[in-house]
Amino acid sequence: MRAVIAPDPGGPEALTLTELPDPSPGPGELLVAVAATAVNRADVMQRRGMYPPPAGAPDTLGLELSGTVVGLGEGVEGFAEGDEVCAVVAGGGYAALAVVPPSTAMPLPPGLDIVEAAAVPEVFSTAHDAVVIQGRLAAGETVLLHGGSSGVGTAGIQLARRLGADVVVTVGTEEKAAACRDLGADLAINYREVEGFAAAIREARGRGVDVILDIIGARYLAENLRALEDDGRMVTIGLMGGTTAELDMAQVLRRRLTLRGSTLRARSVEAKAALARSMVADVWPGFADGSLRPIIHERFALDDVAEAHALMESSAHIGKILLVVA
Repeated sequence: MRAVIAPDPGGPEALTLTELPDPSPGPGELLVAVAATAVNRADVMQRRGMYPPPAGAPDTLGLELSGTVVGLGEGVEGFAEGDEVCAVVAGGGYAALAVVPPSTAMPLPPGLDIVEAAAVPEVFSTAHDAVVIQGRLAAGETVLLHGGSSGVGTAGIQLARRLGADVVVTVGTEEKAAACRDLGADLAINYREVEGFAAAIREARGRGVDVILDIIGARYLAENLRALEDDGRMVTIGLMGGTTAELDMAQVLRRRLTLRGSTLRARSVEAKAALARSMVADVWPGFADGSLRPIIHERFALDDVAEAHALMESSAHIGKILLVVA
């Protein structure tokens, strides 16, 4: 089968489209013919040698996929060859075939075709888990989404609005700010044009925020705490701004703040299965009623994977970058 690997760390040119043996589904596994996958920041980090796959995961890049079931391992129930599914995977999405645990495979979101569905699993699962489940965002509250025009950001805006929450985002251009406002963001802050986003939020809205979805880490820690209201919750899912910062624990105690870290890739199959069930029960209805949709910036053929990675690293995109495999 055709697959994309990065044998040595490097830039987009390090990506190699190669032929690998076809995988076979083991007991309790599905074999999926991949229709499409998507580029995520984690893929870029893996290519650079900074984010190795967890134990047992394939070296092939790709953390999500959509496709058709073409094989069933022993003991698999509830699926048949020909079923169309999408899933978050620990690796292997950039390939013609992938092995997927049945408990983490989801039917296509209502109203989406098999290629569009590849834009959903990773970012909507991440945003739903971090903002709704862990962040406990509720109607009438306000969430701050850093990187509002990213895949996770565009998913988070829609999920928060569907809950009845207000949305604040940070972005780097007016084009991205406009795109976020079109999706329902109440306030879009260009971080290049303000001294500090916390003061800008409080000046514009008269208060801070209740929940923060943080992709930056160390560089934003102090400013994020200034942006939080008392009893606020922050969930950090990325460390683009570094890993080490000084934390005023007295402020955390005095203001009853909750700081959480979260990753999706290394979780157990059981944990991913629970999240998949929550997605189908709580998020899929939003695709059915039209309140949710994937924002797709551009589609690339698998042969053009290096160009797709270069676009991701440029940060010029709004929403998802897809790789069409079949």
